[in-house]
Amino acid sequence: MRVAVEEGLEGVVAARTRLSGIDGEEGRLWLGGLPVEELAPKACFEETVHLLWNGELPDGAQLDALQGRISGWTLPGGTRSLIVSAVEAGQRPIDVLRLALDSLCLEGAESDVALVGATPVIVAAVSRSRKGKPVIPPDPGLRLAANFLYMMTGRPPTEARARALDTYLNTMVDHGMNASTFTARVITSTRSDLKSAVVGALGALKGPLHGGAPEPALTMLQEIGVPDRAEPFIRTLLERGERLMGFGHREYKARDPRAAVLAQAAEDLCAAEGDTGLLDLACIVEAEAVRLLEEYKPGRRLFANAEFYTAVLLHELGVPPELFSSTFAVSRMAGWIAHCREQEAVGRIFRPQSEYAGREDGAWVDLEERCAVARQG
Repeated sequence: MRVAVEEGLEGVVAARTRLSGIDGEEGRLWLGGLPVEELAPKACFEETVHLLWNGELPDGAQLDALQGRISGWTLPGGTRSLIVSAVEAGQRPIDVLRLALDSLCLEGAESDVALVGATPVIVAAVSRSRKGKPVIPPDPGLRLAANFLYMMTGRPPTEARARALDTYLNTMVDHGMNASTFTARVITSTRSDLKSAVVGALGALKGPLHGGAPEPALTMLQEIGVPDRAEPFIRTLLERGERLMGFGHREYKARDPRAAVLAQAAEDLCAAEGDTGLLDLACIVEAEAVRLLEEYKPGRRLFANAEFYTAVLLHELGVPPELFSSTFAVSRMAGWIAHCREQEAVGRIFRPQSEYAGREDGAWVDLEERCAVARQG
């Protein structure tokens, strides 16, 4: 019996989850049952991790315990040497992160906490190593977001900067059955280990169609430079048939709700630090882009997505563009782990079907005859 083939699994429901829900028509996102605009600007990242892993927000004791377990993770000497060697060899930051995570010896019930704790330490170590600076160990008295910024710069961040990064991490922690999450769940369904699942997910996140858009979005903003160049720059891109990075999303036919949260976080940070230049430009570019996308692609309903304002916010926080995808992984690690735990409870391997489109009339030809034909040809 022939069945319909849905390329890219478009419209196929592969799992049930309580972790995140998307209403693409209305532009809504729920994380652990809370609207993203309620959770992300208020929670510290550890609260969101607890929510996804346990189904409820933590009390004070639970939050302190989780924070202590996460911030207590330190970089093993062998992994640190691997990071330095990989950076010196010219490996991309996200590839160094994958190698470093895969080098860890993780066993038992604490592997989930170790992975969440390890990821920001590794990414910060990569950042420092790329600059030829010594690696800074985490401060056990800081929460994850503040610690990440401290390990990158060597200075405790301001409250405004820690709040901005917490908001980003919360916003990006999970988003339905995306490519990397699906990868993690497929690997988990084989009863492989948690580390293998998240390392596989990192491989999917590396792809430019999934986690790689913020860097070119920032490049676009920097190339535009001033508001007067926005309209002609975008029009030229669209007339060439090129993709406008940071706009459009397969799930949303309205503005990505994460874009709104991250734009507000960027506004709050820029106001606190007294520099709104890039944000002001981004707002103008967004308005022009939405207008021109409707002109060139009427009815497509293409709006700013999370990656557009990710570029602005992470740039304002001093995260180098080449580390944008790795910083995304700092957030998404907790979501991947939550999905892996859900998939473990299902206990069934993913085994979709495929439709054979090859020939059926092939015949074996001996090697000598094949070589004779090649010589004659």
